[in-house]
Amino acid sequence: MAGGGIDTRVSHRAASYEYKVTRYLIFSCIVGAVGGALFGYDLGVSGGVTSMDDFLVKFFPLVYERKHSHLKETDYCKYDNQILTLFTSSLYFAALVITFAASHLTRKKGRKASIIVGALSFLVGAIINASAQNIAMLIIGRILLGAGIGFGNQAVPLYLSEMSPAKIRGAVNQLFQFTTCAGILVANLINYFTDKVHPHGWRISLGLAALPAILMLIGGIVCPETPNSLVEQGKLEEARRVLKRVRGTDNVEAEFQDLIDASKEAQAVKDPFRNLLKRKYRPQFVIGALCIPAFQQLTGNNSILFYAPVIFQTLGFGSSSSLISSLVSSSALIVGTLVSMALVDRFGRRGFFIEAGSEMIVYMVAVAAVLAKYFGHGEELSIPIAAILVAAIFLFVFAYGRSWGPLGWLVPSELFPLEIRSSAQSVVVCVNMIFTALVAQLFLASLCHLKYGIFLLFACLIVIMCTVVYFFLPETKRVPIEEIYLLFENHWFWKNYVGQRHQDTLAEPEKLGESKPAHA
Repeated sequence: MAGGGIDTRVSHRAASYEYKVTRYLIFSCIVGAVGGALFGYDLGVSGGVTSMDDFLVKFFPLVYERKHSHLKETDYCKYDNQILTLFTSSLYFAALVITFAASHLTRKKGRKASIIVGALSFLVGAIINASAQNIAMLIIGRILLGAGIGFGNQAVPLYLSEMSPAKIRGAVNQLFQFTTCAGILVANLINYFTDKVHPHGWRISLGLAALPAILMLIGGIVCPETPNSLVEQGKLEEARRVLKRVRGTDNVEAEFQDLIDASKEAQAVKDPFRNLLKRKYRPQFVIGALCIPAFQQLTGNNSILFYAPVIFQTLGFGSSSSLISSLVSSSALIVGTLVSMALVDRFGRRGFFIEAGSEMIVYMVAVAAVLAKYFGHGEELSIPIAAILVAAIFLFVFAYGRSWGPLGWLVPSELFPLEIRSSAQSVVVCVNMIFTALVAQLFLASLCHLKYGIFLLFACLIVIMCTVVYFFLPETKRVPIEEIYLLFENHWFWKNYVGQRHQDTLAEPEKLGESKPAHA
């Protein structure tokens, strides 16, 4: 299998796996849920806080003055302040830097270690942010929150994946994305109420991030280590014991032997990052590690999630109505994720990418057209026009929530063979955080200078993304993860790079699900 072939032994063993839904599995889901909610809460809370008058008066008085100015030239530029946007983006720059350290700790010391370190870092960051007296304390707190997210995003999805039985792994993995969306929604709800608490409502919003951090810390301490990690650490008997408990059966030898074999093969690869650059892995590297995580951020959706209250206030909504509007958009994200969880294995990854992406293009053009005609003249939008904008943004986020949001994490996790999977995941997280941080840092300045054109820019980028998916991403639904490389060997373009190295083992297309060339 290290050479890319099909290990039929694994398939035979997998057929004899047994499992029950045990309390350990339920507990691992709870840990994952808390980890996702923690990440989502921080995604959602920052935009609401940066739109609160009390927060702006204390830290950014010039932005506060521009916010309440009715001069025509400030319509798009009320929040154009690089230090203010650094308050949001510093978290993602920190997560980017810490990703590789988190990967090392997760691999060497186990998933629990990273969960605990991440929870502690996030807890301290939340306390510092809630008690901040100056901008330096704000940024330091955000950096610690970012470190916590770096560790949590590395370890929690991996913990969920390894604790889950193979037959329900997809649904359990999407739980992290779902609870991330739920965390965004809860943050917007809290912001709506704390906006009315003067002068320290923003402190309550930032400080409440400590609650999920404490729950995640407790979960990380009391939860069992994954059998996969224990095998990696050479603790074979403990791994077998945990596997029996988490599967609810003593008949685990087939799965246990597969864990041992997989660990040996992974350890045989001395330099996984160099292996990742080999020609035979180029399709997965280009599509899975570079394009999809970058595209996920370049849709513009996270700009809307980060700055929803800011955007709506910029467009003339009052403080309370802007928070309500951002609450609507975060609700759309949850509904979209539920749709994706229910239907993605029926309609496929490419179908959701392209169909939802096409809708997103229409909604971004609609937003740009409305703003070009009705906004930027020093006057507030009328209620009907404002309603059209909210509806377009709701539908945009709903489309993202069932496509580029969850699938931006799911598809890369499916593409990579075992021998480069861990190193590839580090690159996926790294690329994602690079573009998350850049978009967070540059969006408000771009809104100021490009005005409604920023939404046309996002529409053009989504056209490019859908085109790349249509021509270069094969369909992976229902394809065994260790056989996905065959899709690239049969692909109209990628076969020129990877060739057909295993002619004698190639399966018929119908046995590999949607394994026809992506453009067919």
